[in-house]
Amino acid sequence: MALARDPGTGQQSQEQRDAADQNFDYMFKLLIIGNSSVGKTSFLFRYADDSFTSAFVSTVGIDFKVKTIYRKDKRVKLQIWDTAGQERYRTITTAYYRGAMGFLLMYDITSQESFCAVQDWATQIKTYSWDNAQVVLVGNKLDLEDDRQVPTEDAQRLAAELGFQFFEASAKDNVNVKQVFEKLVDVICEKMNESVNGDAGQSPNHPSGGLKENTAPGSQRGCAC
Repeated sequence: MALARDPGTGQQSQEQRDAADQNFDYMFKLLIIGNSSVGKTSFLFRYADDSFTSAFVSTVGIDFKVKTIYRKDKRVKLQIWDTAGQERYRTITTAYYRGAMGFLLMYDITSQESFCAVQDWATQIKTYSWDNAQVVLVGNKLDLEDDRQVPTEDAQRLAAELGFQFFEASAKDNVNVKQVFEKLVDVICEKMNESVNGDAGQSPNHPSGGLKENTAPGSQRGCAC
């Protein structure tokens, strides 16, 4: 993604300064994945830039933003990758799974199809990422409650089976966007601390604890409904 100077001032944007800043305690690579049109790009822009547009433009391949935050007296630099949901880009996006410390696995609460795809996306994470990757399941578009197709209870149940954190959120109304990212960062940090305390030989950049095997009845690959 090209980062340009502000055309009015010629000064670097905050995102450019964040990207160039080497003064941080940790750097985490995060990926937002899920079916096309569930709102991944809007979610990222709401978090990184506090902006929202209702115009839908399908992500081509993969893009990213950088944001630096403070969590528990630590300066954490986040490299957040926005992935394309279309099948034809799948081989491109899965190449970025390796090295990711956290995933936002997103579905649209108004689309049963996007929720049914969660299990397949979870399998992709398990197949292509580190075993220690942490995951938050996010039901986006909470602002469209009247058009809901996915009951909250179903998503909570699936998240518990998969061992994921769970939030419902709205990029449009800015509901739980910041909280989702902060929770994911906190869980990664917790796993890092457990790793350091439990195994002196474990690198703090490789948190322990990973995806749980999905052994619940009816949890076969495919629709999670």
